[in-house]
Amino acid sequence: MRYGFVIAGLLLIAAPTQAADHPRSTYVTLVLQAFAAKVECPNTDVAYQDLVQKAQQMQLPDDTTEKVRKAIAYMHTGGKMGEKQDDDLMAEVAVATQATDLDQRRLGMPSWCEAQKSKLAGLIRSKG
Repeated sequence: MRYGFVIAGLLLIAAPTQAADHPRSTYVTLVLQAFAAKVECPNTDVAYQDLVQKAQQMQLPDDTTEKVRKAIAYMHTGGKMGEKQDDDLMAEVAVATQATDLDQRRLGMPSWCEAQKSKLAGLIRSKG
């Protein structure tokens, strides 16, 4: 019985932390998808300054965009580019990567790219 109370207590302690990180996790996914669209979708580019503004709108720390960019680069190049960030951010990038990969496979790349145009409007744009 005591064990059950310990688990319940740990869950209550962890819940506010997860809720506090939710905006950053959402933002990490947006940034990852924007960069994935740049790489995977023809004639697409990232609007970096708009990503910075989105982070500000979400009331994230000023350096969030750059930390997320570096974490994504580090993870997706096997450490050859970018910089390793704190474990929580690296875990958020890993989850966003898995979710994005799953969406790409489920929809197929042409459909995924088309969906990103509206989903990420303002964060990605056509080149040229």
